[in-house]
Amino acid sequence: MELPKGFEKDTIISGIGISHIGRRTGIPGLQLTLDATHAAIADAGLTPADIDGIATLGDTPRQHVVDALGLDAENRGSGIDTSGLYSPLMSAMLAVAEGRSRHVLVYRTVAMLGGSMIDSSAELPPEPNALTSPPEEPRQPGAPRRIGANGDIGELMAAHAYSASNWVAMHCRRHMELYGTTKEQLGWMAINSRRNAALNPLAAYRDPFTMDDYLAARPISSPLGLLDCDVPVDGSIAVIVSHRDYAGDCPQPPARVEAIGGAYGTGGWFHRPDFPKMASAEAATQMWSRTDLTPKDLDVAELYDGFTYLTVAWLEALGICGDGEAGPFVEGATRIALDGDLPLNTYGGQLSAGRMHGYWVLHEACLQLRGQAGQRQVGGADTAVVAAGGGPIAGCLLLTR
Repeated sequence: MELPKGFEKDTIISGIGISHIGRRTGIPGLQLTLDATHAAIADAGLTPADIDGIATLGDTPRQHVVDALGLDAENRGSGIDTSGLYSPLMSAMLAVAEGRSRHVLVYRTVAMLGGSMIDSSAELPPEPNALTSPPEEPRQPGAPRRIGANGDIGELMAAHAYSASNWVAMHCRRHMELYGTTKEQLGWMAINSRRNAALNPLAAYRDPFTMDDYLAARPISSPLGLLDCDVPVDGSIAVIVSHRDYAGDCPQPPARVEAIGGAYGTGGWFHRPDFPKMASAEAATQMWSRTDLTPKDLDVAELYDGFTYLTVAWLEALGICGDGEAGPFVEGATRIALDGDLPLNTYGGQLSAGRMHGYWVLHEACLQLRGQAGQRQVGGADTAVVAAGGGPIAGCLLLTR
């Protein structure tokens, strides 16, 4: 999808908020959402009356939040549908840049047991679902088959590959065969995440583990084991997207949006000619095309780790590493440590802190750029890359102080 030139540079993230995060908390989703949204609005120095737009992927229905907060806010969750989990966020940026809203509340709420990617209220129109695949495009006889995002799920199911863990494991195995990537290299990312989570009081899991513990963990889908998989939690995260001219009035240092990228890739999960690459490759290319900054300018990376391999895919897609070089880059977890060349998933990632579908990486990047990450603060963090998604749908952002 072609994006209007440079519109994101007219926006900032002026406020952030996070609810209690935990496993099987029993806290209603609406309450978690309100906790996060109240915090984000206050953090931005605003009141609910200032919010004139709202965007979400769910689970808490948008109208429930509007009613509970007494908002007079239009739906700003549509306009960009190619960035998966970040489509509402980027749509909010577009609305602000175009002057349709000034302050947009964006939230993501998840439930450990169940949950969906759409507004599930029967009496309300659903939110746009960026994870639903369009029908396969018609083609001329003899032309190569084009598979839309998630268009090959039926084939995977027929092969008894029922879970994303199976689909990502196929990518991981192929990467290992092509480049010699090892399971121990994946393990270093999991160990690093847990080490960082120990410094995060909100993280679901904080106890350290060793490489022996990692290798002995229950197999899930070879080569992935339990500690390669993210941690389901209950929680909510909210951000406020505002126009850049509000930056001087923010009580907190705003995160400036330098560039964005998204991809709703063709080739599905395994029909890409460059398999095991993913849509992250196209998303990253789009993002870098919208800025003069380069991977060498990055101070911190907050990258999606629904499975350890997805972080490998992002490291290479973003040009932080060349193809096949992410394994050696993370080995030993020195380069990716808090005091390393490029600190990675400084809050513990989805692997240890909890699965917030790409919004905790965003929250953490804002804290790092503000200098407010406490014991896990990276010195001199001026530029951060944030990425969410895996397989055929991906989105990423470049944020600066």
